[in-house]
Amino acid sequence: MSELHKFLFEGLPVRGMLVRLTDSWQELLARREKANDAFPAPVRTLLGEMAAAGVLMQSNIKFNGALVLQVFGDGPVRLAVVEVQPDLAYRATAKVVGAVDASAQLEAMVNLHGKGRCAITLDPKDKRPGQQPYQGVVPLHGDKREPLQQLSQVLEHYMLQSEQLDTRLVLAADDRIAAGLLIQRLPVEGAGNLGGARNEDRIGLDEAFNRIAHLAATLTREELLTLDADTILRRLFWEEDLRRFEPLAGASGPRFHCSCSRERVAGMLRGLGREEIESILAEQGRVEIGCDFCGIKYHFDPVDSAGLFLPAGSQPPGSSTLN
Repeated sequence: MSELHKFLFEGLPVRGMLVRLTDSWQELLARREKANDAFPAPVRTLLGEMAAAGVLMQSNIKFNGALVLQVFGDGPVRLAVVEVQPDLAYRATAKVVGAVDASAQLEAMVNLHGKGRCAITLDPKDKRPGQQPYQGVVPLHGDKREPLQQLSQVLEHYMLQSEQLDTRLVLAADDRIAAGLLIQRLPVEGAGNLGGARNEDRIGLDEAFNRIAHLAATLTREELLTLDADTILRRLFWEEDLRRFEPLAGASGPRFHCSCSRERVAGMLRGLGREEIESILAEQGRVEIGCDFCGIKYHFDPVDSAGLFLPAGSQPPGSSTLN
């Protein structure tokens, strides 16, 4: 079962989270497979790491709205996107326009010419009039502008810029599990903030965080993918005093969920207009729309399509739903 573990280091300004996406991640991949639209293995790995990171980031900020993590690539992967809701329901997809070799590295997939970008968008659930989603964008490299090796480098850089807090992130994914470990320095406030130092003034200077971040960095990809949460935390931090909270799992934990619906697709088709829909019907006999996130295909035959443009309450019964 997919689960999220939160913990604090007693007496230290450091917190942590560990996420393991298992059944929910397998469901997401199975839906793509069923739709005959499976991604190449390196793309699945990228999306898995993004899904784990998205859940960690959403949990970290406690935001009442969707967190959307996007990678805009300049290689064969032009777009990879993960959306995580406040209740940790998530979905993911990618747009691939060229061949991706089975051994392709991250740099070649999304930052081939050095123009790739990563965007994190916070879209409030209940927007005020005129309110726009907040978006932060960073290039696909870390602080040292070295070739992109790991997505975690980019996200650590983003969180350092946006929150002025040191962060260590370890990510890994395969076809069975997407997992991630996040360690972050807590902001120092009140009496503990000697001299009134700003949080950005303490970047890289907290000895406790640096020690714990170093321990976290020793976690290997294989360990993150194969060991359970208890074993990982015990191996890494056996000398630390951890305060662990009840894991979030099941209905309250991370899970796959797609918000697409026939009604939403119908609204999109109305937006295209009657003339465009009739043109598609003349050419194909029906309108078919597939969801990029979950693979469900929505079919609208001529009767369904005609009903899209009738006044509310007078639509004829449709002859098809979805496949």
